[in-house]
Amino acid sequence: MDLLNTLVDKGLRRELPTREEALAVLATPDDELLDVVAAAGKVRRQWFGRRVKLNYLVNLKSGLCPEDCSYCSQRLGSKAEILKYTWLKPDEASKAAAAGVAGGAKRVCLVASGRGPTDRDVDRVSQTIEAIKEQNEGVEVCACLGLLSAGQADRLRSAGADAYNHNLNTSEGTYGEITTTHTYADRVDTVHQAQAAGLSACSGLIAGMGESDADLVDVVFSLRELDPDSVPVNFLIPFEGTPLAKEWNLTPQRCLRILAMVRFVCPDVEVRLAGGREVHLRSMQPLALHLVNSIFLGDYLTSEGQAGQADLDMIADAGFEVEGAGTTTLPRHRADAAAGCGSHASGCAPEADSCGSHSGGCAPCGEAPEPQSAPAAAQEAQDAQAPGARTDLVAVRRRGAGTDLAPNA
Repeated sequence: MDLLNTLVDKGLRRELPTREEALAVLATPDDELLDVVAAAGKVRRQWFGRRVKLNYLVNLKSGLCPEDCSYCSQRLGSKAEILKYTWLKPDEASKAAAAGVAGGAKRVCLVASGRGPTDRDVDRVSQTIEAIKEQNEGVEVCACLGLLSAGQADRLRSAGADAYNHNLNTSEGTYGEITTTHTYADRVDTVHQAQAAGLSACSGLIAGMGESDADLVDVVFSLRELDPDSVPVNFLIPFEGTPLAKEWNLTPQRCLRILAMVRFVCPDVEVRLAGGREVHLRSMQPLALHLVNSIFLGDYLTSEGQAGQADLDMIADAGFEVEGAGTTTLPRHRADAAAGCGSHASGCAPEADSCGSHSGGCAPCGEAPEPQSAPAAAQEAQDAQAPGARTDLVAVRRRGAGTDLAPNA
């Protein structure tokens, strides 16, 4: 296939595909899906071999966010029956992180719901970072706290943070349809602040919110221009009690095409398979390992993932290996440049449901006006249009951080 040969050649040279080529990947038929995966897999192996980096989420503060991100189960207007708790103490967060590190996680992602941290919050998170670093030698720590104010990224860096996650989530043109309490530009500014402070930037997207192919290409091209070190790809988890609860637009095949497109556009960047993989990829998750080089281990922020041991078994059975702590994730040209996504750079991320695990990082969530209820007949018609809805696979997290039960790692 000429398209795939062209994309492989460009990926091996770190050359940006055209928008038309990226759109063509999303439009490929199911009969050609394995060809698409094989082609993107060549690019993945060129830059990352068969290594899979493991990341572990710790939700420091859950629920009650003042932002109105429609996808988020932690938004203040959310009726999703998630765990709600205030800040974990540094020793509690460190204990939760240790479970992930023991399971093989190389990076711990500290996420907190909210518009952005106060200076006191930064002090609190800084103490948590120091506690985790002291007890887990060599572990990477990524913070995901929402919109940053001046100087806060520098303080996190001084405390030992390695990375900062803040996702773009969707295209600039459609951002206002998803969130109204902050802007797309606010998100871009926070990523720039993290990069200026010397933090490895992590920024990604959420697919499955009703966006078009053009929207997906727009946000991925914007990410390449923003140049983060890692790009988390989240698939919307349609939590009951959120405005997007009926958005079941994804199939396993579409998820794989999206991941392949991201790999072609950002060939030498850490592409992380984040929230929603169990819900939407299901038994086809192992195929995704040929496209991504990073996943989350175990549970997400407000939803449960598959068992940590199942993740490890899946990696081994698919012929991949867990990346060791002493291995540099990024290709040498990116690691040396300490830059980002696209033709030069290096990152973290999290859950399609809110800060962190959908989006790849903590993005403001909050209370916006709930959309008006559709008439019963219209609602039934909408439900009938989602034959792939697997509400049985959406499990609210009831263990780990914020509970007395052992975490899943």
